[in-house]
Amino acid sequence: MESVLQKIDDLEMKLSFQDISIEELNQEVIKLNALVARQQQQMLLMVNKLHSIEPSNMASSAEETPPPHY
Repeated sequence: MESVLQKIDDLEMKLSFQDISIEELNQEVIKLNALVARQQQQMLLMVNKLHSIEPSNMASSAEETPPPHY
């Protein structure tokens, strides 16, 4: 009879450990989701800034007139 009680105790301890592990993992997932959300927001800001930058006043290489020796 003691072996059955011991097995039940062992299972209860394992279940308790699993509950703790699941909660710790859940907290890490929450932190990572917040981090990803912040990074997405920062990326969006960077993309918007890049789109708002005015093009350079310099002509592109295709628009440049060739040097006189050509």
